[in-house]
Amino acid sequence: MSKTPSITIGRRVLETEAEALGRLAAGLDDTFANAVEMLFAAQGRIVCTGIGKSGHVARKIAATLASTGSAAMFVHPSEASHGDLGMIGSGDIILALSKTGETRELADIIAFAARFAIPLIGMTAVMDSALGLASDLVLKLPDAPEATDAVNAPTTSTTLQMALGDALAVALLERRGFQPQDFKVLHPGGKLGAMLRTAADLMHGREELPLVAPETPMRQALLVMTRMRWGIVGVVDPNGRLLGAITDGDLRRHIDGLLDRTAGDVMTPGPRKTAPPQMLAGEALALMSDPLPAVTVLFVVEDGKPLGILHVHDLLRAGVM
Repeated sequence: MSKTPSITIGRRVLETEAEALGRLAAGLDDTFANAVEMLFAAQGRIVCTGIGKSGHVARKIAATLASTGSAAMFVHPSEASHGDLGMIGSGDIILALSKTGETRELADIIAFAARFAIPLIGMTAVMDSALGLASDLVLKLPDAPEATDAVNAPTTSTTLQMALGDALAVALLERRGFQPQDFKVLHPGGKLGAMLRTAADLMHGREELPLVAPETPMRQALLVMTRMRWGIVGVVDPNGRLLGAITDGDLRRHIDGLLDRTAGDVMTPGPRKTAPPQMLAGEALALMSDPLPAVTVLFVVEDGKPLGILHVHDLLRAGVM
């Protein structure tokens, strides 16, 4: 059986939704900016709600907002009518999703918002719908066709809702000055969480640092280097500041008369690559991988003094790839 019809249908769906997204982007105006400011000013939580497919999207928007620094939660409209309205407080703001704006399950939430003066932002394609008329501000979806021919299943409309929710979340993120370090606190698991851990989180501490003074004979420096098993030894001044490092490459370069030298004679000044304790794990891996030169170990340094040591295996074990 030929696969060509399926490919044609797939392309038609994607092109239909892409065209609708273009219209959504082109139509953003001050209303969107005002919505961002309303959400930013909320003293409580952003309560996302919707039924059916719009409910699934609302739940996702709430999760995205929460993971990017905006207190948010999802409230199911039917559960709200049976007690969960009590979860919505006076400092909250409601973001309600409905393509038609006539979803009857939203009636109790809409009435509750009006009764207690809780700001309501509606996301709908119909401005003069029940939701549109009741909302303090309406984020209008373009009147775009669903990506189906015979069945009017939610496709384009939910894509638009999802994308507009992402736009709100990112605009709020940047409005708050949200940083990768903040995201790490809210998202400690998975690969992204691993990438957002810091050098200080993963380093081995001072007790495992291979350090010697510049005047240390190379015989003794080699013993420290071997005992600590990092393949490197740091050279520090009397104040504990890192002057340089000795690696296997330095040993080969000074092989003639090596044991008659001191650590200060053999070290490479610097060293060229160190990590501050707040450096993200992903950045540390990129620094190690940079071929000028590639390294497997970094000293974690603050104010010129080594605090710990980080090996590439520590990053890989943590899931940084």
